[in-house]
Amino acid sequence: QTGNAGLLADSQNEFDLAKPPVNEPREPEQFLMQAPQGNPLLLSHTLQELLSKDSVQVELIPEKKGLFLKHVEYEVSSKRFKCSVYRRYNDFVVFHEMLLQKFPYRMVPALPPKRMLGADREFIESRRRALKRFINLVARHPPFSEDVLLKLFLSFSGSDVQNKLRELVQGVGDEFMTCRLATQAKDFLPADIQAQFAASRELIRNIYNSFYKLRDRAERIASRAIDNASDLLIFGKELSALGSDTTPLPSWAALNNSTWGTLKQALKGLSVEFALLADKAVQQGKQEENDVVEKLNLFLDLLQSYKDLCERHEKGVLHKHQRALHKYSMMKKQMMSATVQNKEPESVEQLESRIVEQENAILTMELRNYFSLYCLHQETQLIHIYLPLTSHILGAFVNSQIQGHKEMSKVWNELKPKLSCLFVGSSNMPTPPLSPPEGNFFSN
Repeated sequence: QTGNAGLLADSQNEFDLAKPPVNEPREPEQFLMQAPQGNPLLLSHTLQELLSKDSVQVELIPEKKGLFLKHVEYEVSSKRFKCSVYRRYNDFVVFHEMLLQKFPYRMVPALPPKRMLGADREFIESRRRALKRFINLVARHPPFSEDVLLKLFLSFSGSDVQNKLRELVQGVGDEFMTCRLATQAKDFLPADIQAQFAASRELIRNIYNSFYKLRDRAERIASRAIDNASDLLIFGKELSALGSDTTPLPSWAALNNSTWGTLKQALKGLSVEFALLADKAVQQGKQEENDVVEKLNLFLDLLQSYKDLCERHEKGVLHKHQRALHKYSMMKKQMMSATVQNKEPESVEQLESRIVEQENAILTMELRNYFSLYCLHQETQLIHIYLPLTSHILGAFVNSQIQGHKEMSKVWNELKPKLSCLFVGSSNMPTPPLSPPEGNFFSN
């Protein structure tokens, strides 16, 4: 797809996909998931629509030295809100906590870990990249993108952003309390929702495992390109050092003085080409880090948030519902026992009151359980909407390899004619720069 190829030539500093040309084919139909009219369960977004919701940059700003620790700050710039704000890591932590509190049944991406002491440059850069992936996934998530929490985090320039975030959530309740469809979620769910949930969870687990291995290999490939650059640069420097050697020739080698001088002059100039080769290799490695590894990490972060959501569903609302049912069963047994033993009316009334309360709690838990499944169904669709990102990642990888080898091949071809003076025979006529047969070096 020539249109998709255009998307894959993103700049090194961007992992966001550019808006496709007008003539670019749309995403495959199986990923569009158009919603039937009147069914709020199904999503109708495309990958491009999600990516176009916002593009958020997270850049390091110079460190501010505190009394005891250095504080790392980030400039967070939103294309959608057309503004930049300064945020500390702890601001991201509070924002993350408020998202989980307000949207417990949605995919909230995890934050990178906090490292108090000994945070080197590599760790700080890795965390910056992870924070950028986090905020972009949040900014493009359908419910999050329309929530006041996100708008405040990306646009509030005051100094007390953490308390402002907490105030927005305080006393409001979570999504179950505010969504008008929460109590009707069961009506929209398919009859085999539990089976679908189990199958989806297994599929996402398999996809995650495969992408995890792909990411590791992509990291190794990009790292090898950068290591190759270092080796090429040192190789060229050593040739230059050999050509710059000023040690005088011994008298017995004087006959070959002119030949050695010519060779040294040629060797001295080769470091320029090897430095250029090293630069091309670095560019290829960095491009693959940004266009391939970062996109794989973005997708892995999304898949991990789905796995975390499944665990929250099982250990949270589903577990609470089962506990409430068990408690209700125990209360009913107590009630029956009290009736049989003809206990005082007051104690029986208290039991009846507690049973009614428990019935209401069970009803609420049951409604929350169905709403959690409702959200899970939508989040599963969201994963599948993101799946076409795979084709962009593969395309970026292939394009990077083609471009990298093409540019390096050009430099190698330009270098070859400059070697002619290294192959001057006794008649001072240049001979072809061909490698002699191996036997000539190692003959017995």
